[in-house]
Amino acid sequence: MQCKGFLFDLDGTLVNSLPAVERAWCNWADRFGIAHDDVLSFIHGKQAITSLRHFMAGSTDAEIAQEFTRLEQIEAQDTDGITAMPGAIALLNHLDASGIPWAIVTSGSAPVAHARHRAAGLPATNVFITAEQVKRGKPEPDAWLLGAKLLGLPPTECVVVEDAPAGIVSGLAAGCHVIAVNVPAASPRLDEVDFTLTTLEALSVTRQPDGTVAVTLNA
Repeated sequence: MQCKGFLFDLDGTLVNSLPAVERAWCNWADRFGIAHDDVLSFIHGKQAITSLRHFMAGSTDAEIAQEFTRLEQIEAQDTDGITAMPGAIALLNHLDASGIPWAIVTSGSAPVAHARHRAAGLPATNVFITAEQVKRGKPEPDAWLLGAKLLGLPPTECVVVEDAPAGIVSGLAAGCHVIAVNVPAASPRLDEVDFTLTTLEALSVTRQPDGTVAVTLNA
């Protein structure tokens, strides 16, 4: 597969934040008497405000905003156990060294996303898209389209790297190439992605003299 730039999801793709995510949302579910499985099967890959609106249907905007602020503070402060996913740091460092543009495109809010980025020790990026920057979150394509725009590339020349079904659907809707990493087996439209991986360590990325990037799988 060939591209010119990378758009990475954060949680579950570059950063293993699953324990922190599940702690925060399970505690929230307990407060509202909602089964953990119901919450955890819905939230991944989506903006927190989208999940809150789903589970708090009938609540006022003010009530939902209050819960969002509370949850955001908890998630931004709880970075215990957050680490980089295998191969993430090496891949990002390789992209930087090769002059290959890349961005982080996450459904998380800025305080939460930046806290997890720091906790995992990931390299810095000039393009870091968070929930506040788009009107419609994943599975809509807006975030990926903005990421491509800020990299100065058409979506068709970008590859989305994503672990959540909502992100995969939105990446395809944006017209990007898609690499699925550690996705649930029953995720929709997996037959349309370029690669399905269990680890970023499987990727080999080489910048060509004309600026295009060859992406292959390690043997």
